[in-house]
Amino acid sequence: MELLRVENLCKNYGSGDALVKALQNVSFSLEKGEFAAVVGESGSGKSTLLNCIGGLDNPTSGKVYLDGEDLFALGEPKRTIFRRRHIGFIFQSFHLISELNVEQNLIFPLLLDHRKPEPSQVEELLELLGLKDRRRHLPSQLSGGQQQRVAIGRALIMRPAIILADEPTGNLDSKNSQDVIDLLTCASRQYQQTILMITHNIHLTSSADRILRVSDGVVTDLGGMQP
Repeated sequence: MELLRVENLCKNYGSGDALVKALQNVSFSLEKGEFAAVVGESGSGKSTLLNCIGGLDNPTSGKVYLDGEDLFALGEPKRTIFRRRHIGFIFQSFHLISELNVEQNLIFPLLLDHRKPEPSQVEELLELLGLKDRRRHLPSQLSGGQQQRVAIGRALIMRPAIILADEPTGNLDSKNSQDVIDLLTCASRQYQQTILMITHNIHLTSSADRILRVSDGVVTDLGGMQP
């Protein structure tokens, strides 16, 4: 089932001689449960693509349909609510709330949406993240890898339509990087979670179902990288 459709997406910055075409007529779609990786050089347009798909940045032209909803046909207040409920974000920086412990950081998006956490769901997620014995720890008491796992759990707990991950391993060593990729792969398989991940490290794309390459704002679908 098609979950995400991007149609002729363009994003320009500046004008005249200073015009930069960050995205040029980008079109692709993702199925529910698909894990896609976006690769490309620094400045190629990867983060711009993710920000437009996530509704954090307005495209110059084009359409983004998520779960049947025309994202940019929504007014800003409705788009904010839709984004909170249907799109999970994972960034290179963990963005955890320092005063809250692991479990509190995990359930914070639900509370923000005035929803009561299901204890069984919280337990299942802590088990998946390997953080049951760290549930009362503050972010400052965790390793970088553990903090990123909390950030992933915070994105997963809303059961969003899609998770957008922008260089989620950028601040981690090779072992923790692989652990994060394994966790995202597990989420994709176990929860049928659709994931679109940016990475500069081609070696971390081996678990992805599809690879998209961005070069000078143009996206090329490289297909699956599995043997």
